[in-house]
Amino acid sequence: MTDDLKALANRCGIADAYHDIWGGHHATSTYTRQALLAAMHFAPEAVADAPADLIKAIEAAERQRVLPPVLIVRAGEPIRITHALPDWHWTLVLETGKTQHGQCPPTGELELSPIETLGYHRIEFRHDAVTHIMPLIVVPPRCYQPAAILEGGRIWGLTVQLYGVRSARNWGIGDFTDLGDLLALTATAGGDLVGVNPLHALFPDNPAHISPYSPSQRGFVNVLYLDVEAVAEMSTCAEAKRRLASADFQKRLQALRDAEMVDYVQVSRAKFEILEILFAHFLANANEHSAAFAAWRAAQGEELERHARFAALQAHFRAADANIWGWPAWPEAYRSPEAPAVAAFAADHARAVTWHAWLQWLTDTQLAAAARRAAQCGMAVGVYQDLAVGANPNGAEVWNWQEVFAVDAHAGAPPDEINLMGQDWGLPPFVPHRLRDAAYVPFIDILRANMKHAGALRIDHVMGLLRMFWVPADIPATEGAYVHYPFEDILGIVALESQRNQCLVIGEDLGTVPDGFRPRLAECGVLSYHPLIFERYPDGNFRLPADIPRQALVAAGTHDLPTLRGFWHGADMEIRATLHLFPSEELRQRLITERDWDRGRLLWALEQENLLPAGVSKQPAEMPEISTETVLAIHVYLARSPAQIMVVQPEDILGVLEQPNLPGTLEDQHPNWQRKLPLPLEGWSSLASYNALVTAVRAARKPIASP
Repeated sequence: MTDDLKALANRCGIADAYHDIWGGHHATSTYTRQALLAAMHFAPEAVADAPADLIKAIEAAERQRVLPPVLIVRAGEPIRITHALPDWHWTLVLETGKTQHGQCPPTGELELSPIETLGYHRIEFRHDAVTHIMPLIVVPPRCYQPAAILEGGRIWGLTVQLYGVRSARNWGIGDFTDLGDLLALTATAGGDLVGVNPLHALFPDNPAHISPYSPSQRGFVNVLYLDVEAVAEMSTCAEAKRRLASADFQKRLQALRDAEMVDYVQVSRAKFEILEILFAHFLANANEHSAAFAAWRAAQGEELERHARFAALQAHFRAADANIWGWPAWPEAYRSPEAPAVAAFAADHARAVTWHAWLQWLTDTQLAAAARRAAQCGMAVGVYQDLAVGANPNGAEVWNWQEVFAVDAHAGAPPDEINLMGQDWGLPPFVPHRLRDAAYVPFIDILRANMKHAGALRIDHVMGLLRMFWVPADIPATEGAYVHYPFEDILGIVALESQRNQCLVIGEDLGTVPDGFRPRLAECGVLSYHPLIFERYPDGNFRLPADIPRQALVAAGTHDLPTLRGFWHGADMEIRATLHLFPSEELRQRLITERDWDRGRLLWALEQENLLPAGVSKQPAEMPEISTETVLAIHVYLARSPAQIMVVQPEDILGVLEQPNLPGTLEDQHPNWQRKLPLPLEGWSSLASYNALVTAVRAARKPIASP
C-alpha cells in the first residue's frame, strides 16, 4: 500500500522529501501524500484504500487518449506528435491562417518540419465526420529584453505600493493618475520604470479584504485605483459634480487624504458613491463612449463576463447575508460559472453585471493611459507590474477554473531565515496535470492580462514555475511537500507572452531555490531578483557591487523586508518579538546578534567602495539611527553593480521605519498593506534627499562596456 501510494504521488508530481535551507531532511508523510492527492481531485477513499487501482485507471486513460492535450515546442525544433490516429488526415493551421496538410503514418508518431512562426497554432485530425483538435504552441528560446538593458545598458526606477502614494488630489489612496504623474516624475529624473504592487482585482463588496497578494482575480484590476474625477462622464454629469463639490463630501475626502493609513472601507464608499451616479449617467446618455465600451466588452469575451457575473453574484448574496464570503458559501446552484442558475441571474441582473464590466473598462482605460504616458516620456520600460503567486480560494479566478485549482491545499514555503515556521499563503495552486489538460489557458490568460500595459512583469515566487510547496489545509507548513510542474512548457509560454507583449520578465527567486533553476531562467532571459540583504559571500559579508550578476534587478529592499531605517533600528525584530513570531528566545537573540554584525558588515562594504560618508564611523553603535548620507551611499553602492536594473523604494528616501508588509502576520495583528508614504507626490522634487539620490544614482547607472 505504501509503495503504491508513493508511486501514485510521484506520478502526480509530489516529491518524496524536501531539504530546508539548513540542510534538514523532511520526508513526505503518508498523511501529506493522501491529503495532496485528494487536493488534486482524486477521491479520498480511493487514495487511502486503492492507490494501485488509481494508477491503473490513470494509465488506462492515457492509453485511450488519442492525442496529447497540448504540445509546446521551441521555434525551429523538430515536432513529433504521438497519436492513436493511424491514416487520419491532419491539417496544421497557423495563427496567420496558413495551412499544411498530410496523412498520419501508421507508426503512431507524426513528424512535422520545424516551425519558425511563434504563436498559438492548432492541428486538426479528421476521419470521416470525426475531428480532433490539438493546440500547438510554438515558443521562443528567450524572453524579451528592451534595447536599453542590452549591450551593457543599466537602467533604474522606483518601486511603490500604489495604494500608499499620497497626492493633493487623490481620494486617500494612490490611483492611476498618481501612477502617471509618478512615471513622468521618474522619467524627468532619468529613470526608466516604476514598479507597483499587484494591481489585481480584489472584492468590491468587501473592501476590508486588502491584501494585493490574495486577489479575487489576477486577470482583472482593483477598481479602487480608479481616479473617479478622470472618468469621462464626470465632465457632463451635473449630479456627480454637485455631490463631489458639496461641503460634506469634500470634508470626507480631506479626512481620507489626511489619514495616516489607507481607510479602504471609507475610500470604497466615497468612490462608489460617485461612480454609481456616473454609471447611471453613462447608461442614460448613449454616445461614443457607449460604443467604445461595447466593443471592448465584446473583445474581452467570456473571461470578463464570468468575472462580472461573479462580482454581481457575490454582492447580491452578501447583501442578503454579510457572512457569505465567496462562491463556496453560495447556494449550490450558483457554484459553477456554467450553471443555468448563473445564466438566469445574469439575465435578470444585467445592469449589475454591466456595472462590474464597466468598472473594469474604466480601469483598463486608465492603466493604459498611464502606460502611454510612460512611452511619451521615453521610458524604456514604464510600468513594472507584479504577478501574485495565486488567487484567493473564495474569488472569481478559482470559481472560474475550480477544476484546475487544488482543493483544501495551499501554496506556501518551507521554513527559512525570514519565516522560521514556514508559510501557508492560503492560495490554492494549480493542479499540474489539470493545468496541462486545460492547454495552460488559465495561466496564459493571466500572463497576457498582466503584460498588456506593462513594460516589465515580476513573477512572485518564480520557483513555482518548476515546483510549488503545497500545504494541506489545517496542518503546519513544515508538513507540506513540493509538487512539480511541467517547467519547460510553462517557461516557454512565459517567453512567448513576453515577446508578444514586449514585456521584460523578472523572477522573484528568493527563498529555497532548486539546483540549476537560476541558470535555466538566465538562459531564458529572465532577470534574477537581488535585494541587498541577501547579497552575501559565504562568510556572511555583503557582496561587492562588481560581483552582483548582470542579468538581475537589485534593490535595497522589498515590501516584505525591513526598510533601511527599519533594518538599522531592528524594528522588524521588535515587532516579531511582540507578536511572538520567534519559535524560541534563543533564536531571537541569535538573530539580534547577527543583525548587529550585519550593520558592521554594511559599513565595511561601503568603505571598500570608498562610499563611507565623511564622519561616519565603522562602528555601527556610534550611529543609532541610519543617516541620510548612509542611505544615499547604499544606493550608490547598488547602482554601481552591473545589474541591468536597479530600483529604489521611496520609503528609504523618506526615512520610513515600518515595512509595507510583515510576512507571517494577519490583518488583525499588524497593519499590512495600509501604510502611506509620509510626503505627497507633489513635494518629492523639492526634497533634498530625493534630488541627491536621483543625481547620484543617475550618474552611477551609466552604461558599461560589455565583456
